[in-house]
Amino acid sequence: MATDPSTFLHLVRPFPSTATTTQPTAIPTLPTTPLSVRIQPSALLSILDHTLRRPNASSRVIGTLLGTRTSASDPASTNTSDTTSASNSEIITICNCYAVPHTETTEQVEVDMDYQKSMLGMQLRANPREGLVGWYASSGELNTFSALIQNFYAGAVAEAPSGGGGMAVHLTVEADVEGGKAPEVKAYISSSIGVTPERAADSALFIPVPCSVVYTDADRSGLETIGEARDREDRTVGVMGNIESLERGVEYVLEMLERVSSYVGSVLDEEAVGNSALGRYLLDTLSKAPKVAGEGVEKDFNNHIQDVLVVSYLTNTIRTQIDLSNRLATATLNMSGLPGASGNDGASVEGGGGAGQGQKSGGGRRPRGQSRGVL
Repeated sequence: MATDPSTFLHLVRPFPSTATTTQPTAIPTLPTTPLSVRIQPSALLSILDHTLRRPNASSRVIGTLLGTRTSASDPASTNTSDTTSASNSEIITICNCYAVPHTETTEQVEVDMDYQKSMLGMQLRANPREGLVGWYASSGELNTFSALIQNFYAGAVAEAPSGGGGMAVHLTVEADVEGGKAPEVKAYISSSIGVTPERAADSALFIPVPCSVVYTDADRSGLETIGEARDREDRTVGVMGNIESLERGVEYVLEMLERVSSYVGSVLDEEAVGNSALGRYLLDTLSKAPKVAGEGVEKDFNNHIQDVLVVSYLTNTIRTQIDLSNRLATATLNMSGLPGASGNDGASVEGGGGAGQGQKSGGGRRPRGQSRGVL
C-alpha cells in the first residue's frame, strides 16, 4: 500500500550547515558531535536547597546554570567517576548555579530579567572561567512555558562570549526532599520548531542527553560525612582526624578487595556468570599495581617512618630554638631598662638619679646648683 510522504511531519535532528547562508533567522541548531552533561555535587545541592525553600504556592523554581564546555579528549576533563563520554564528544560541566525569581500561572510566566542579567554579570566577574550554559527547573514537566524559557536561554548562551555558540542545557531535578526520595536528574537540549518565527518563539523540541553527577576525592569525603549525618536524629556528625580517616580508608579498601575476591571466586566456581568488560577492567587495575614483594614494602614503609620522625625532631628543635631566642631577647630588653644595667661605675648611677630629678623638676634640664662633675 503506497502512502504519500507529504502527509507526514518529519522531525529530523537539524545539523548546522558549514556553508554560508543568507537566511535571516538565527535559530540555534544542535551540534554534530555527541553531548554529555556533568553535574558537580555543589551545584546539585544548591538546586535541592532552592527546591526546599520554595514558596508553598509555587509549583516549581527555576535558576541559571554556570559551567564550562570542554572536549572529552581534553585531559582536564578526565574524571574517573564518569566513563560514559565518547572520546570526541563535547562535555558541559555544571559547576555553579543561582536562583532566578519568577512567577508562573496557568496562563502566563514572568521571569525577572533584570535580576538575571545582574546576577550573571556578578557571577562571571567572580568566576571568569565559568560561563552561561543553561537553566534548571525543580520539575520534570516540559510545557509551553519551558519552551519559552529555553528559547530565552538559548539566545543568551549563543550571544554570550563564554558560551561559544553552544546549546543551552535544560536540567530538570525532580525530588521529594522531605520524603527522602532520591532526586531524578535529566538533561535536555532543544531546537526551535515552527513554520513561522512567531510560532518558533514559544515552541521547542527537547532532546534528552546523557547526564551524570561527578565528584572528586574531596567531594567524596564530604558526601560521606553528609551521609553519616543523615542517619542521625540531630543531623550532626564530628569531623574525623587524620588517623581515623586513614583507618577508615584502609577498611574501605579491604572491603572492596573482599568483594572483588568473592566475585572472582564465584565466577571461577561457575556459580555466577562472568562479565568480560568487568574482567578487563579488573585486569587493567591490577596491571597498574607495582610489582613489589612484601619485604620491600615493609622496608620502604619503615624508612618512610624514620624520615618522618627525623623531620618531626628537627621541626621541634627549630621551634624550641626560636622560642628560646625570643625569650632571651625579651629578657635583654627588660634588663637594659633598669638603673645600673649598663655596667658603668657608681657615678653613672648617681647621675642617673640626678637626671631623673632634673626631668621631674625642670623638664629635662640640669637642676640649679648641681655640679657638672657628677654628670
